[in-house]
Amino acid sequence: MWHPQPIDTSGVEVPPEVRRERETLSRQAHDIWAAKRLADGWRYGEARDDVEKTHPNLVAYEDLDDDDKSYDRELIDGTIRLLIKLGFRIERDPTSEQPR
Repeated sequence: MWHPQPIDTSGVEVPPEVRRERETLSRQAHDIWAAKRLADGWRYGEARDDVEKTHPNLVAYEDLDDDDKSYDRELIDGTIRLLIKLGFRIERDPTSEQPR
């Protein structure tokens, strides 16, 4: 039987300027997931139904409840902490265009 073994990143500190982008990154993760679902023929439905391909989370990120948003936030937080633990630095290019 498989047992997940994520790398421990509990002691990794995320820089404040990266933490401030958490919602932007979480929204992006949700939008990528939703775009893939929609491309695969899924549509909004009040209940998840794998046969009918309906899912209640096929809504804008802002319309998700906090429990559903927390999934995206935890994914983003874990990814950022892992990148930092692996020795990467995250820096903003001051000349880059910022999303709206």
